[in-house]
Amino acid sequence: MRLRVEFTTEPFDLEEAPRHAVVAREVVQSAELDAVDVGPFGNTAEGEADGVLTAVDALLRKSLAAGATRVSLQVNVLGEGGEA
Repeated sequence: MRLRVEFTTEPFDLEEAPRHAVVAREVVQSAELDAVDVGPFGNTAEGEADGVLTAVDALLRKSLAAGATRVSLQVNVLGEGGEA
């Protein structure tokens, strides 16, 4: 099964990426995922279910430990062709 996760961490800082946001991005960029897209207001990652779920666990634990007060995420099951 393939999954796509979309996530943001808060609080926001428009001047500089907060530590929790940097940590969350590092987690998904270093995970065993097929596609990762990071942006200033949202991030997405795709891959096999085990890789995505492992990354989500690390993302939550590490970003909260780094000061996130809220993590919003959505996980979608992808069909053939990458469609949710």
